[in-house]
Amino acid sequence: MSSAARRSTFHAVPLASLIGIAAAYSPNASYAQANVSAQEAYEIGVEAYIYFYPLVTMEVTREQTNTALGAPPNSLTNRFFHIRAFPPSDFKAVVRPNFDTLYSSAWLDLTKEPMIVSAPDTGGRYYLLPMLDMWSDVFAAPGKRTSGTKTGQFAVARPDWMGALPAGVARINAPTPHVWIIGRTQTNGPQDYAAVRKIQDGYTVTPLSQWGHQAPIQAPIDSNVHLTGPAPLAQVNSMSPVAYFKLAVELMKVNPPHVTDWSMVARLKRIGIEVGQCYDPERLDPSIKDGLTRAAADGLKAMRTKLPTLARVVNGWQMNTDTMGVYGDYYLKRAVVAQIALGANQPEDAVYPLIIVDADGKPPTGDHSYVLHFTKDELPPVDAFWSLTMYDAEGFPVANSINRFAIGDRDALKYNADGSLDLYIQHDNPGPDKTANWLPSPSAGTLGLTMRLYAPKTAVLNGSWAPPALQGQP
Repeated sequence: MSSAARRSTFHAVPLASLIGIAAAYSPNASYAQANVSAQEAYEIGVEAYIYFYPLVTMEVTREQTNTALGAPPNSLTNRFFHIRAFPPSDFKAVVRPNFDTLYSSAWLDLTKEPMIVSAPDTGGRYYLLPMLDMWSDVFAAPGKRTSGTKTGQFAVARPDWMGALPAGVARINAPTPHVWIIGRTQTNGPQDYAAVRKIQDGYTVTPLSQWGHQAPIQAPIDSNVHLTGPAPLAQVNSMSPVAYFKLAVELMKVNPPHVTDWSMVARLKRIGIEVGQCYDPERLDPSIKDGLTRAAADGLKAMRTKLPTLARVVNGWQMNTDTMGVYGDYYLKRAVVAQIALGANQPEDAVYPLIIVDADGKPPTGDHSYVLHFTKDELPPVDAFWSLTMYDAEGFPVANSINRFAIGDRDALKYNADGSLDLYIQHDNPGPDKTANWLPSPSAGTLGLTMRLYAPKTAVLNGSWAPPALQGQP
């Protein structure tokens, strides 16, 4: 995307708003005037790279989605488009896509007016419409757990918007004027597609000014997303430091930092990054520029290094039940999640245990066979449903002989006589008597096994339950 095109994305925000944002977050001038050594510029640069990673990733994902669907820039804004079937094996638009629900995605632009998001009566079916700000925080999650499964109308608005809403429409304030809704509707296999698609058609976005005057905008395209260029993750990770920081600062003009980010914003000002201002790393003092160049690579390295210790590990599974979806000032975790699971939900809606090591303390790989054994009392405690999904090391699906990417309690599993359950994770078919419980794996490379626990019970959230260890087989 050209720099001119990027600038055109931001013109709708009034200058007065930018001045107000800058004033609200601008630290005392003495901080900006402090001398910064090359080492300090480097250290702040690492923090800045990590801090901005979700913002840049969200923007690249937004741009890539429109490109992938073959639509003109921003033409799909303020409307839903629906994934009508489970992702194909070459899906790379979002890391760790699920095979339990069908997605309904909408990018909202609230710079001119609120958007009314509507959800139909799902008849008790699990659904979720998590709303992410451009920093990747979930600030609202209409769905079965929160607002119920009856028809719902939600006006998503900027906090500074003043006006009246129609009767029966609930207001939701958005921290940023651009919002991503990653809707999910429970789908019990391909045979359930027709029922789910009918519900998806009931997800709509209507500008407030058009409410009651015309039909809600519908997406012109229903499709599985096929990328026409490098995936967002690859684009962000390969950006030059200059391009990365320039884009981040432009995005921050429109999508202001959170109120709790004041201390981080003060740190950024020491290396010349100010909210609401332009940024040109090429014109910085050479020592600061050098520090930022080194910081970008090391910031990405710090994120990768943190992954194994991002959350508590029990039985070899990383249990992300704290600071998920809403990250506060844990910027490193927010960045890592944006890298490996952009759009992660709050734990009350879904928890995703991620495999780190097997029972022998080694990362599971495709050239080995494994069994995941649940005793009857160890079966996942959920109010909705659970699944186990196979990904490669980068979090993408891998083609297999039976076209099975996930397995769970809605499948025709074979339980043992005592109520226990064995799942077989391996590349080759384990045999006809075990095929029902087989989750195929790649033939080589690290496995990205991920469980999903929808509407998890208290035992999951308080840490008293975790999946059993993954047992290697001869």
